[in-house]
Amino acid sequence: MRYDKEHKNQTRQRIVETAAFRFREHGIEGEGVKSLMAAAGLTQGAFYNHFASKEDLTREAVTAALKERVARLRYWIDTGQGLGGLIRSYFSVRHRDNPGLGCPSSAMAAEVARHSTPVREAFTAGVNEFIELAATQWSRLAPAEARSRAIALYGLMAGTMQVARATHDPAMSEEVLAAGRRAALDLAGIDEG
Repeated sequence: MRYDKEHKNQTRQRIVETAAFRFREHGIEGEGVKSLMAAAGLTQGAFYNHFASKEDLTREAVTAALKERVARLRYWIDTGQGLGGLIRSYFSVRHRDNPGLGCPSSAMAAEVARHSTPVREAFTAGVNEFIELAATQWSRLAPAEARSRAIALYGLMAGTMQVARATHDPAMSEEVLAAGRRAALDLAGIDEG
């Protein structure tokens, strides 16, 4: 049976969204094509109707996951809470315990570094888009200084979340989150209150 173009596009989008979630949840190497397609409600054979390889899907999934993070920052800016809203939301137990819905950098950066140039380029473009938007929140600074702070904030956030997730002691993990939140709010020039 042949499907129309819209059906094919919707199916492709479902695969990308499933991969973006599962790569963050289980790691890129922790997911095979068969398990991804099953999670998307499709057969493994249907995969190649949409993607040339798992690496091709990985590039698109990384792009989609990073676009979600940019949209999340836009949401906080639009609510008037800006970086403060983002930071308070980010350094939470809920975010720590749900990597599939969270920051792709804290969940996948180490793996992305070992992938192909197209995957790394997609990651770089997504991170850069986030940094450019975050830098607008330091409007009183020179553009280069605002960008530098946005880069530092991004690294602080992703690194802190990685450590919080890797820490086996729940109390220490929450301590890591709290310390990261304080440092990020200070970097953003926002009172912790």
